[in-house]
Amino acid sequence: MFVNSNGYNLGVREDEVVVNDVDLPPWAKKPEDFVRINRMALESEFVSCQLHQWIDLIFGYKQRGPEAVRALNVFHYLTYEGSVNLDSITDPVLREIPEAYFIRDPYTFLLTKDFIKAMEAQIQNFGQTPSQLLIEPHPPRSSAMHLCFLPQSPLMFKDQMQQDVIMVLKFPSNSPVTHVAANTLPHLTIPAVVTVTCSRLFAVNRWHNTVGLRGAPGYSLDQAHHLPIEMDPLIANNSGVNKRQITDLVDQSIQINAHCFVVTADNRYILICGFWDKSFRVYSTETGKLTQIVFGHWDVVTCLARSESYIGGDCYIVSGSRDATLLLWYWSGRHHIIGDNPNSSDYPAPRAVLTGHDHEVVCVSVCAELGLVISGAKEGPCLVHTITGDLLRALEGPENCLFPRLISVSSEGHCIIYYERGRFSNFSINGKLLAQMEINDSTRAILLSSDGQNLVTGGDNGVVEVWQACDFKQLYIYPGCDAGIRAMDLSHDQRTLITGMASGSIVAFNIDFNRWHYEHQNRY
Repeated sequence: MFVNSNGYNLGVREDEVVVNDVDLPPWAKKPEDFVRINRMALESEFVSCQLHQWIDLIFGYKQRGPEAVRALNVFHYLTYEGSVNLDSITDPVLREIPEAYFIRDPYTFLLTKDFIKAMEAQIQNFGQTPSQLLIEPHPPRSSAMHLCFLPQSPLMFKDQMQQDVIMVLKFPSNSPVTHVAANTLPHLTIPAVVTVTCSRLFAVNRWHNTVGLRGAPGYSLDQAHHLPIEMDPLIANNSGVNKRQITDLVDQSIQINAHCFVVTADNRYILICGFWDKSFRVYSTETGKLTQIVFGHWDVVTCLARSESYIGGDCYIVSGSRDATLLLWYWSGRHHIIGDNPNSSDYPAPRAVLTGHDHEVVCVSVCAELGLVISGAKEGPCLVHTITGDLLRALEGPENCLFPRLISVSSEGHCIIYYERGRFSNFSINGKLLAQMEINDSTRAILLSSDGQNLVTGGDNGVVEVWQACDFKQLYIYPGCDAGIRAMDLSHDQRTLITGMASGSIVAFNIDFNRWHYEHQNRY
């Protein structure tokens, strides 16, 4: 809204300067900075701790009466709700009575008709005060900076006291862990970290909530000695591997990676692609049995993604294929199938067909909140579609950014794309390139924090790095691991990062995005 992107002729000022983009203050280099820094200010502790006073002035007890006078919060009387009702003056004769007048000052008299016009002009130009909702002071908001038992508090982790690595879990199979899904919400039947290896052996590793301090939600003394992740007993004991091994044949040309799998939000089902018959399939994590086969593409399905889940577990699933198209499907959390109707689960229909790529689709991300699908093919620009199938725009990468491999989208509308040979780009959802960087690692996994402010990357070097998403400023480097990173996910509370390693193990890291927050750094 600060940029005249359509090149409209907005006229010339009195000093003969052409009116074009909005002039920004010196502290904002570009409009995106202006918005980002203003948001940071509005969400800051300084504002949060005084929010109740603003509510008192606008909606509360200081809006009218003696308290408003005391607070210097008095406006023109016509702006207050209920002070004038233009619709009540319906009699045209009344509007014309010359004797009725209003004294604006000692020298000016307005006839009723003119006065009504003046009232209308006043309201149209200056607006009206909102309804008064409260007649007593609004309580102040608690400060997250001071309440250290809140899960989001930066005091939850003392920077130096907390070790970076919590635990390493080595699976008996040495096959690389190519997919990690941390669905750890406490209300789930089985909060777990689901892992899938290159050989398509999956594990449902139970999650124990151990991050809390005493008094924090979810903390209990009997859990205090536990590590957060407990290996799937069927894998640990080698007793039920048949319930954990996907044996259906995949196409021999498919390279198994993180994009080949999706785990539902309740940890009960795994969706897998890459099969020779051009399908993707749904398996129960409890029994390992096939529950649904979904057809729709004209060639092998090469990647899958799911959106965030709605209440009840419903979500969007997107499948990309060698046929250069994507299909958008609906996952029913109630029926645990692709599609709405359990009676027609054999032949579910996609919600939309997304076209525009010229090559095999290799990566995709879907955001239900924004209603968008961003996808990348083996080469060429990434495409932005709506969930109804409309192509909105192409995200043209900078020079040498021709081969997209990983995509992550935040609900704030920022899209991080990783291209081959260590190149990253950050686009706005309107297609503007906001930042770019190049690193010396073949990155295999990226993810954004829930607020979209931080980017976490990992790759063949075995090093987890944290970046500021808006400008790719490096914030932290974790100790290097002895194997490459193949997959990553964050626990529901954003306190634990779990990485899948090429050595067949998973590593859990302590992570606290608050410690890189500008307010926390300034204060602590």
